[in-house]
Amino acid sequence: MSRYTGPVCRLCRREGEKLFLKGKRCFTEKCGIERRAFPPGTHAGGRRRRRQSEYAVQLREKQKVKRIYGLAEKQFRALFDKAARVPGVTGENLLVALESRLDNIVYRLGFAPSRKAARQLIRHRHVRVDGQTLDVPSYSVSPGAEVAVAPHARELPLVKEAIEDRKSRDQLGWLGVDYDSATGRMLERPSRADIPLAVEEQLIVELYSK
Repeated sequence: MSRYTGPVCRLCRREGEKLFLKGKRCFTEKCGIERRAFPPGTHAGGRRRRRQSEYAVQLREKQKVKRIYGLAEKQFRALFDKAARVPGVTGENLLVALESRLDNIVYRLGFAPSRKAARQLIRHRHVRVDGQTLDVPSYSVSPGAEVAVAPHARELPLVKEAIEDRKSRDQLGWLGVDYDSATGRMLERPSRADIPLAVEEQLIVELYSK
């Protein structure tokens, strides 16, 4: 399946806000948004953002969420269709499904500096769920499941640096973590209020409902 492999700072600049795709770098002056707060492209620095149509606003919101979680359109649409079949608010169901992905859980627990790095850890078989090694980043983690970095991978510089960086920040209430053993647990499914994401998911619902 095709995946964007270009410079991710372009994605943040395209959306006009930080998507936190490069881990610690996003919190420094080296962040692409901090250095060039205008859309990518030739002569973009001299252009003002034009007023967008209703469709364009909805599309941009969908693209933003896709880029935050690193999904291709086919994956994202499949998750949306599944969320639409589940009782409850479709937009909230979609975000909960995205947050429940194994790559996102590894990132949220602080075992990787970004979701992209979390996917790499999983693909290289460095992550276990309830003691079983998994290499599927899209695996949906259930409440109560234990997610751990394999013992042989706990000394990796990427993992150690991510853990040290995350220790200084507040942990999400629906996750429990033990940094000494590099293990964590999804305590419960998050509600919309538990997901620190500045997006309007209803715009995505409206887009796909057209």
